[in-house]
Amino acid sequence: MTTAAAQRSWHVVVPHHARGARAARHRLTTELAGTVPSAQLDDVVAVTGELVGNAVRHARALPGGVIRVAWSVSSGGVVEVRVTDGGGGQVRPRSRPAGPDALDGRGLQIVSKLADRWGVEHDRHGQSVWAMLGEHSHSLA
Repeated sequence: MTTAAAQRSWHVVVPHHARGARAARHRLTTELAGTVPSAQLDDVVAVTGELVGNAVRHARALPGGVIRVAWSVSSGGVVEVRVTDGGGGQVRPRSRPAGPDALDGRGLQIVSKLADRWGVEHDRHGQSVWAMLGEHSHSLA
């Protein structure tokens, strides 16, 4: 999935480690501040943190022990975020139910709530999980 016409795009390579999510969120915030509305930026940052966190927990690293995080903003203000990792085996990333006492399992539920759409692509290098935000207004409230 790609945006029709990206006005601006960026990417960063972060460690396949919990600190990778923090680095990606910081870079996204720095690059997109003033480019998209602050509420949309909050959602993009939250989705990116969930996707990178899932890549760290459930997938292998790319060569060099890293994850690639890319994002673009279309001329219409739609943000596409793409997290690429070395893949996680036989199970495709999917949203699953999590009980009220569960300590985890809500990441893709959050992505589903905040993103207009999301999906997974596989190629010979691994997998990319992407999300599109800004086509519609969302809120966790």
